Amino acid sequence: MAGRDWSKLDESDVRVRPGRGSRPRSKRRPEHADAVAAMVVVVDRGRWTCAVGGDPKQVVTAMRARELGRTPVVVGDQVGLVGDVSGKPDTLARIVRVEERASVLRRTADDTDPYERIVVANAEQLLIVSALADPPPRTGFIDRCLVASFAGGLRPILCLTKADLASPDDLLALYADLDVPAIVTRHDEDSLPLADTVHGRVSALVGHSGVGKSTLVNRLVPDAELATGEVSAVGKGRHTSVTAIALPLPDGGWVIDTPGVRSFGLAHITADDIVSAFPEFAEAAEECPPGCGHLGPPEDPDCMLDEVPETRRLRSLRRLLTSRAGLET
Repeated sequence: MAGRDWSKLDESDVRVRPGRGSRPRSKRRPEHADAVAAMVVVVDRGRWTCAVGGDPKQVVTAMRARELGRTPVVVGDQVGLVGDVSGKPDTLARIVRVEERASVLRRTADDTDPYERIVVANAEQLLIVSALADPPPRTGFIDRCLVASFAGGLRPILCLTKADLASPDDLLALYADLDVPAIVTRHDEDSLPLADTVHGRVSALVGHSGVGKSTLVNRLVPDAELATGEVSAVGKGRHTSVTAIALPLPDGGWVIDTPGVRSFGLAHITADDIVSAFPEFAEAAEECPPGCGHLGPPEDPDCMLDEVPETRRLRSLRRLLTSRAGLET
């Protein structure tokens, strides 16, 4: 260009158009101080039904916010919601926060499955439902549920059904040394102890199909089938036997009905997780060699629990450890 002195130009005169994606991404996430507290009551195909403020009469449908990534959100989770929380038809809120969990019930498909599934969050107690007959009790399954309960921070409770068909005495004696409370129910009678146990608490129920779990739920929540339909109708689908659902108790509290399971894998739980639930043996176990399964000979010949005077409670602990290791006979 005539008349312009190019020698006086420097690099500061050059305008560089930034390329696509050159702007650094911020790692800061919105705080969402205005998020509304809620409890997840149903998970159904990418939609979460939540009770706002824990009120079962105000349920909304929500989706997971993008910033949560693949953070699992399960029934019982306490979450923060933004967006439309009116619960009106065709409205959708967003889950932007999952609060720290007080307890977690986890399982794997089997003992070799590396994928850990969170079944329920924040339940105070786990009711392990087992029939005394038709079908007969499976102590291996009960043991595994106890292990998962101890490891996850839930209070285990045995709930033995169909006492009108068989005596509970032998099964109660088997678990007496574990100090696990037990409730015995009959098909032809309502159970006041069961109602008192779940009142005002968040309780999860787990058990094989056919043990009477649905009967218990229907007795605790007389309109359970209606409530299930109403809650699920807020979301995209309907509750089926493949997902957990939290149902409000008439006088306060929640019952979380979990699907019937055939197995309860414990690949995610270590032997030390179980021993920690038995304070009287924890100190001795700390002296064991690394990786000790605390089973004793021949599997663990140097286990320091062998130095502890044998009691029925120690035998019960080792039965749970044997179950966790998949060595049931």
